[in-house]
Amino acid sequence: MKKEIKRRDFVGTCLKAGVACCALSYGANLSAFNPAKRQDVKPDPKNLEYCGYKCPPDCPLKKGTLENNIELKKQAYADFKFKEKYGIEFDADKVFCYGCKVKDKPLSLPITSCTVRKCVIEKGYECCIQCDGLSACNKELWTNFPKFKDAVIEMQKKYKAV
Repeated sequence: MKKEIKRRDFVGTCLKAGVACCALSYGANLSAFNPAKRQDVKPDPKNLEYCGYKCPPDCPLKKGTLENNIELKKQAYADFKFKEKYGIEFDADKVFCYGCKVKDKPLSLPITSCTVRKCVIEKGYECCIQCDGLSACNKELWTNFPKFKDAVIEMQKKYKAV
């Protein structure tokens, strides 16, 4: 018997898949940069994604999208466990990522559903490190990835220090 999925559940699942895809692509390296290596560098919100993440150039999902490489997309689909975690079947046309700040490319469902992205855009910021309410923010991304939030808060301190 096939289980019927409600639209709200599907959208929520896709959101989690997209966030997990980006955040988990490099395991423990969830911060946008390594503070130990770049203590003197002030973060530039324009060079970060809305949440403070800096997508690595070798991310298999983004690279697979840019190169239209089905094998890389399949690798990302498997590595990020889309089917197991989110019940999403592989479809090369639906498994893609151009990043969350693109203006001339389509946005995937997880990106358009991201509450951090929506909030930053509504407030007119380039990145959440510009927001004074970051430390108290309880959006799903931060509750799912508290270490990432801590890294972004540290980045915010460097951004506001000057």
